[in-house]
Amino acid sequence: MRFRDLPIRRKLAFMILGTSGAVLLLTCSAFVGYEFLTYRRAAARELSTLGSVIAAQSTGAVAFDNQHDATEILGALKAEPHITAAALYDKSGKLFARYPSTAADRIFPDRPGEDGYAFSQGRLVGFTPLIQVKGSDRLGSLYLSSDMEALNERLRLYSLIVLLVVAAAASVAYALARVFQRHVSRPILDLSETALAVSMRRDYSVRAAKHGADELGVLTDAFNHMLAQIEEQNALLEKRVRERTVELESVNDELEAFCSSAAHDLRTPLRAIRGFTELLLDGRATHVSPEGRRYVASIRDGSAQMSQLIEDLLSFSRVGRQDLERQAVSLDPICQGVLEEFNAEILSRSAQVVVAPLPEAVADPALIKIVFVNLISNALKYSRSQPQPRIEIGVTRSTEEKTPVIYVRDNGVGFDMRDAGKLFGVFQRLHHAREFEGTGVGLATVRRIIERHGGRIWAEAKPSEGATFFFTLPTTSPTEEPAD
Repeated sequence: MRFRDLPIRRKLAFMILGTSGAVLLLTCSAFVGYEFLTYRRAAARELSTLGSVIAAQSTGAVAFDNQHDATEILGALKAEPHITAAALYDKSGKLFARYPSTAADRIFPDRPGEDGYAFSQGRLVGFTPLIQVKGSDRLGSLYLSSDMEALNERLRLYSLIVLLVVAAAASVAYALARVFQRHVSRPILDLSETALAVSMRRDYSVRAAKHGADELGVLTDAFNHMLAQIEEQNALLEKRVRERTVELESVNDELEAFCSSAAHDLRTPLRAIRGFTELLLDGRATHVSPEGRRYVASIRDGSAQMSQLIEDLLSFSRVGRQDLERQAVSLDPICQGVLEEFNAEILSRSAQVVVAPLPEAVADPALIKIVFVNLISNALKYSRSQPQPRIEIGVTRSTEEKTPVIYVRDNGVGFDMRDAGKLFGVFQRLHHAREFEGTGVGLATVRRIIERHGGRIWAEAKPSEGATFFFTLPTTSPTEEPAD
């Protein structure tokens, strides 16, 4: 898990531990580095002093060419366990005596080097001149080689001490971090939990606990004040919504009463018009000319269309206001019942109807029947120009929808998808009334029913290639695999 995704408690603990650990490591590293440099200098001084003492003792032996005494003098270096090799060279640079006496020539330099001591390949090596009296001639050189085991032991000891100090300090820092981080994280966690409660439950009455008068305390006060303002505004808004709802219900009741009264008042003259036109078109009315009969027929058809439009508008209004009687229903019998109502028209047009098994849905059966009536009647109407009308009713599944998608497909005249936005509007028609009858209210009614159930409806089509209407409904088994 990335650091930015960690809980704030762990972030604070890591920050405290990381800062303490970094400071300790830097301090200890500086201490160890200082000791390392100091010890190297001290070791070089000590070896140089030892070299001076041995050189002073060896001048006589070298001057009188007494190799035996020179070897004994170098043998005294066994008291210094870190001296790994020593040698005396005469003034011609030839190896005169060695320590250990049995050591091979390869571990000694072929010739003396420059005076002084330096670190090379993990050892401290160097040369000291052999001079009896200051200012006299040089008799030869002393070579000394010391290992760094003492320094390595000290570094190992210091490393162990550093580890113990860091571990102890980390334990103390962790304990302190657990105590101190609560004073920072607790107010923030309380704010987070309060914000989550408000977001999930929409409960603006909750308040965050204040833990102090620092910046977090000021933030908590500001947050609680904001919640109080939102709660007050919501209460005022809810009151206004209730008042407006009562007003709208009153207006809707008045509008529905007006629509019912107007529909009733319009039906009476329309029935009279239709009755008189039927009398005029009766074969016994010989005084009406053929042209007059054509006019009277147009009046009759117009009044019938107006009467149907009034019925559709009333039905559209009722669909938007009546309560939904939701229940688990099977769509198969509803669809089959609607097809039986259209059976005569299907047979007269020799239409082919293919119906796949449909799922169960949680819906109002009466309103869902209206959906199938409108969609199937539209499919029959707009495919009647085909020599072999075909209607398909089935189910598919879309990655964009959580529930199965029911569709009604025809091979009729179709429409241009650029006009799809007008398809479900009241009085919106994509074809002329002379070509296909209708009031332009059916699909608007279908959309209102589907949306009131919490579903979605849309269409896909191409001119002269038919149309497909898709819709979704809440189902009792959304994970069920639908049949295509």
